[in-house]
Amino acid sequence: MKGKEQIFQQEGERFPGKTYTEAVLAPAFNEAKVHLLGPMMAINKAHLIMLRETELLQENEARAIARAIHSLDMEALRQAAYTGQFEDLFFQVEDELLKAAGDIAGNLHLARSRNDMGVTIYRMVLREKLLVALNSALLLKEQLLAFAEEHAETVMIGYTHTQQAQPTTMAHYIIAVVDSLSRDIERLKSAYRTCNHSSMGAAALTTSGFAISRERMAELLAFDGLVENSYDAIGGADYLGEAASATQLAAINLGRTVQDFLTWCTAEFAVVKVASPYVQISSIMPQKRNPVSFEHMRSLLSSAAGNAGTVLAMMHNTPFGDIVDTEDDMQPYVWRSLSVLEQMYRLLACVIGTLEVNREGLLERAKGSFATVTELADTLVRTDRLSFRNAHHIVSHVVKAAVAQGISANQISLAMVNDAAQAVLGHDLKLTEAQLSQALDPVHFVAIRSLPGGPSAKEMNRMIAVRKQKLASERTDWAERVSANAAALRLLDDTMAKWSGA
Repeated sequence: MKGKEQIFQQEGERFPGKTYTEAVLAPAFNEAKVHLLGPMMAINKAHLIMLRETELLQENEARAIARAIHSLDMEALRQAAYTGQFEDLFFQVEDELLKAAGDIAGNLHLARSRNDMGVTIYRMVLREKLLVALNSALLLKEQLLAFAEEHAETVMIGYTHTQQAQPTTMAHYIIAVVDSLSRDIERLKSAYRTCNHSSMGAAALTTSGFAISRERMAELLAFDGLVENSYDAIGGADYLGEAASATQLAAINLGRTVQDFLTWCTAEFAVVKVASPYVQISSIMPQKRNPVSFEHMRSLLSSAAGNAGTVLAMMHNTPFGDIVDTEDDMQPYVWRSLSVLEQMYRLLACVIGTLEVNREGLLERAKGSFATVTELADTLVRTDRLSFRNAHHIVSHVVKAAVAQGISANQISLAMVNDAAQAVLGHDLKLTEAQLSQALDPVHFVAIRSLPGGPSAKEMNRMIAVRKQKLASERTDWAERVSANAAALRLLDDTMAKWSGA
């Protein structure tokens, strides 16, 4: 075991210690260069504008600081290595501004703290990553709706408890996926709304004695409003937890669908065929077309759910206040989770858009399946005015007889049905051959299920149209958000350029 002197010899006796640098500070510095530098500079610019507007800075002071900001070599900062000279990127930027503008640059930190700055930076980063993920989610939604429209009449067997249940259509299944995705989109949008509030002006935790404008800072940075309570502004982390929760659930939901598609790719199911750009061949078996795109999606979505879950686990039982747990350490896990989710949305959109569906095989399988016999029971209620329970008993007898004889549903005869009726009721039925044939037809089964949300082509096309309208509205909302954020950053840049005389 190393003694104290040996540790000091290895680590150094002044901040930062060698291992602390390697394990924490250097990785955080590198993350900050990539993700945090832009928002940090936006906050510097907005804060300078607000200080001038509230006359806490004179015009010549504001112009001097603007020139210093404008002169910063951003590319050099992005390429900088962590040396330990400064604790983090914030202090390195502050030092460069002091060198460029002199002592007056120190007033840029008037009425603010790394606490409110840090949370605001993270909120700005997260909102952009949420917008990127939302854009790809909308892309997938668009592709799924197009796929559903193409397969509104593609009849297939629906499953419950992993067993053949009733005939439905590919569109019916896909619209269910769309609606699940739509709820995920709403949760991501809700996470954006919660995230998109400014902590600036909270300072360390109690605001400031200077008469700054928190509202103006929020406006300049394109936030929807303030995190009003200043303690909540620096201590609350549920904006991060909400984003993690929404991302985790979205990854889990999509993973369930991907698992279905992967099963459908098997020769035994033979439902879909993945296009060549998204399959790999075997190194030894020439016949293999491995749908690895779905396999990767399944595992990577699990990693996205896991990273998001890590955030919630890290947040659990932390103090309610300003701590690095909810800032430096947790944020990258949300970023990674959102990044993977966004990539999987795009990949699945490509795979779905190029997927081949075995329409004929699905229909033939449905015709031979006993999945249609619910409609036979319903038909007996109509033709013979039986109770559904008696009709169910009769059809159950028929199915058992057909299985015993090794025949499929579309080979069931009227005589078999009447034999079952004799066993249950003691007499034949009014059911005709034509009515029996129609009752066992999966296409008919689907067509008459036209209640709201049912699989009939007419109802599917109505639902698709409604969802396309919703998608158009979602795209408009997304574009407005992106435009507002970009416009705010342009205003900041233009103001700095004007004040610096550039």
